[in-house]
Amino acid sequence: MDGPFLFVSGTGTEIGKTVATAAIAATARAAGRSVAVLKPAQTGLTAGHPGDVAEVTRLAGPLTGVELARYPDPLAPATAARRAGLPPVGPAEVAKAAEALAEDHDLVLVEGAGGLLVWFDESGNTLADAASRLDAPVLVVTTAGLGTLNATALTTEALRARRLACPGVLIGGWPAAPDLAARCNLDDLPSVAQAPLLGALPDGAAALPPNAFRRRAPGWLAPALGGTRGR
Repeated sequence: MDGPFLFVSGTGTEIGKTVATAAIAATARAAGRSVAVLKPAQTGLTAGHPGDVAEVTRLAGPLTGVELARYPDPLAPATAARRAGLPPVGPAEVAKAAEALAEDHDLVLVEGAGGLLVWFDESGNTLADAASRLDAPVLVVTTAGLGTLNATALTTEALRARRLACPGVLIGGWPAAPDLAARCNLDDLPSVAQAPLLGALPDGAAALPPNAFRRRAPGWLAPALGGTRGR
């Protein structure tokens, strides 16, 4: 990974972005790199409950975690902020926070909410707009099975339209017994994404004991993400 920033987005919600972020963080830490994780907007949780940053830290080990805003309703950040009567998080705030973290860390992982173009504020700003301010690459986390090709193609096309680099695609949950669609998608995803497949996390990875997760994480990721998959 070149540069200090990597944005982690996806083709939708509940597809494994947080576990993917944890696997990348664990792999970087194992290589001796200092890691920070930035969550611009955490939705669906009230104060006092552990969010995505806490889950990444639990799985990956000690790192710097920052959450810029939290909204109780499990909705898109812009909608959740409006319903809560709280200020939204804009791309300038995300970029500023990421740059501050990069001063003291080798790698800053910025985990989005939902898909790439989910609104963060009422002006329609998205995670892509924050990445644009930093000229940062955006990793796309997607699903394994039927429907993933279209969703992945749309997401990576949106990145190219914004002149944002996509280092590749990562499958957020690979089933123990993959069906025909999933097996075929291993070959088809790089073609439709116009970007390499950079690994696959096994279903249930988050349920592993943290020490086992950290030990196994590099094997799930391709060398472009610091891992050993395919070597």
